[in-house]
Amino acid sequence: MQGETTPLNGGSRADAGATRSAALPLLIYILALGTFLMGTTEFIVAGVLPDIAGDLRVSVARTGLLITVFAIGMIVGAPLMAMLTLRLPQRVTLVVALVVFAIGHIVVAVGDTFAVLLLARFVTAFATGAFWALAAVVATRVAGPARGVRAMGLVNAGGMLATALGVPLGAFAGQLVGWRGTFWALAVLALAATVLISRHVPHQEGRAQSVSVRSELAVLRSGRLWLALAGCAATTGGVLAAYSYIAPLLTDQAGVPARLVPLALVGFGVGALVGSLVAGRLGDAHPHVVTLVAPVATAILLVMICLASGMPWLTAGVVVLLGFFGLGANPVLIALAVRFAGRAPTLGSSLTVSAFNAGTAIGSWIAGLALASTLGATGPAAVGLVIVVLAVIPAVALALIARHRAPRTRGSGDARTANALAGAGTAI
Repeated sequence: MQGETTPLNGGSRADAGATRSAALPLLIYILALGTFLMGTTEFIVAGVLPDIAGDLRVSVARTGLLITVFAIGMIVGAPLMAMLTLRLPQRVTLVVALVVFAIGHIVVAVGDTFAVLLLARFVTAFATGAFWALAAVVATRVAGPARGVRAMGLVNAGGMLATALGVPLGAFAGQLVGWRGTFWALAVLALAATVLISRHVPHQEGRAQSVSVRSELAVLRSGRLWLALAGCAATTGGVLAAYSYIAPLLTDQAGVPARLVPLALVGFGVGALVGSLVAGRLGDAHPHVVTLVAPVATAILLVMICLASGMPWLTAGVVVLLGFFGLGANPVLIALAVRFAGRAPTLGSSLTVSAFNAGTAIGSWIAGLALASTLGATGPAAVGLVIVVLAVIPAVALALIARHRAPRTRGSGDARTANALAGAGTAI
């Protein structure tokens, strides 16, 4: 299929191949550190939930609202902050986002009422969405067109590493120094990242005054952008519908000892980390192969979970592969959204943040209903299977569109794609 072998950056294969294997700039790794902190704070509450509930004297169920509020803040905040920071230099936006992130964690660490914590988490989510969306655009611009998806894969891997390492370490730190100490640590690390970002992000002027919110919003007319966003929501929503309730399936259905469940969860995170890096490598040259294989392989794995959940070691192994295939395509989907957003790459990236979180929220909610139904422990996996199958539809549609457009956009005719991925970000 022609569209599946056309490089995402739109340049010639010879030129792209000459630079694709070159080392990435240091800034990409600094941005990955930032997304590591963002990913850790998104899920760390789950690891210290009982401690927060006991300290503030509220129920565990109510304390879970700290997770819900954060997700809502990400969904709303990412595109909103993209608009509000439209004319600011990228370095200023990233630094301000990290400073607000740090302040939010300090407020949580010293807060003595549940309402204060809720407000701080909501504001922190806005900063997280702003940083995550812009980090993808900056990484693509700095890395160049031939390595854009690879750079996104590394930045996205920071978030995946948070699942495998950041959350367990945060929970462990909470046991040693209390849950407030975990949030203090995140605040200090965010301030350190602020210094690195301010030193290594190239200085740029803000956008020209002619750039308007209306011109940015014009990209919402792109059908391909909405297909990419649908892929983001469905793929992630399906995977995390199953993952959110994987613990009861492992213990009640597969017979895995409760003490070994954290190892399976770490395995999922490691799988997602490796998958993101591999997809980032492959996605520059074969984006539609990645976005097609990922949901199909994920659907097969979820079928295996439903049918073979009584086999502990097989189920645990499938959980690791679920992280690899289920979340590995995320950097490619982000790159496609940025590409289809044209001259509004930050808005396109921010909309993927909203799509990922919306898919997660909806998928996990339906999965919770399935868990309480007659489906039992395999219910969430069944829900995830249905959602992931839906992700195949936009993936196929995008591949067919790419195949149709390939003869007209091959070579120099696709320079606009390279500009969208690498050059357009310089105007921010």
